[in-house]
Amino acid sequence: MVKSDLITKIAEKTGATKKDSEIFLTAVVESISESLAEGEPVKIVGFGAFEVRERAAREGVHPQTLKPLKIPAARVPVFKAGKPLKELVAVKPKSKKRKKK
Repeated sequence: MVKSDLITKIAEKTGATKKDSEIFLTAVVESISESLAEGEPVKIVGFGAFEVRERAAREGVHPQTLKPLKIPAARVPVFKAGKPLKELVAVKPKSKKRKKK
């Protein structure tokens, strides 16, 4: 599913227009992103939690030259699925083939 598919689903489920649905989706994504940028976790009960984790600096190997290199420390966003989402995903879905454009 891509963003436009999600906008269509939101419009169908809420009765809102696609334009309004896009505004809603954009607002949610921006709000989550802003909270994570400030280091605040975002928890949505029944869905999951977004948080920022610190990755320590480490040694790596360049795949072509095999020379060692230093990978700097980084802050990365992480999503942890909640129990209801995990249970829903664990059920094998009906096979749907995506239409090629």
